[in-house]
Amino acid sequence: MSNTDFFIHETAIVDQPCTIGEGTKIWHFTHVMENCTMGKKCNLGQNVVISPGVILGDNVKIQNNVSVYTGVVCEDDVFLGPSCVFTNVTNPRSGVNRRGQYEKTTVKKGASIGANATIVCGHDIGRYAFIGAGAVVTKTIPDYALVVGNPARQLGWMSEFGHRLEFNSDGIAVCPESNQKYKLSEGAVTRLEA
Repeated sequence: MSNTDFFIHETAIVDQPCTIGEGTKIWHFTHVMENCTMGKKCNLGQNVVISPGVILGDNVKIQNNVSVYTGVVCEDDVFLGPSCVFTNVTNPRSGVNRRGQYEKTTVKKGASIGANATIVCGHDIGRYAFIGAGAVVTKTIPDYALVVGNPARQLGWMSEFGHRLEFNSDGIAVCPESNQKYKLSEGAVTRLEA
């Protein structure tokens, strides 16, 4: 860690080696383990655990009491709500060592995961997807999808600004905050360029 343009609270533990981007803040009682990479302007709240080899893009916001385990990649602008958790082994047993068998999970750009949600390993979260509080994700989630419940089920679609999208008969929706337009076609949503 040759760069010192970041903040690490005195109670946090940051194992070496790891890479921390400019403007990143690591708060109280957080443990960042070796070989992690964090981009610029990330914020890791109190009592967060980042396991070895985790990759965080730029501007990732991780709220208090979140565990991000080996095999997880969070792209830019991801939000992880309080006490959400990832798994990395589908069939864990205390008496069976499965290190080296970790499954990968990617949380794609702009996705939000609500408080107390659980993401079962091997299931990616799409760009700008919105995972409701307490949801248990057991399958891959498409871009812009809104999912809730246990197991998580899709209720609709969300804009990049976090608003539920209402599509007209032509399959077009407009975000009420940004005025960005979206197209629903064959079960997938894309943002239309202005």
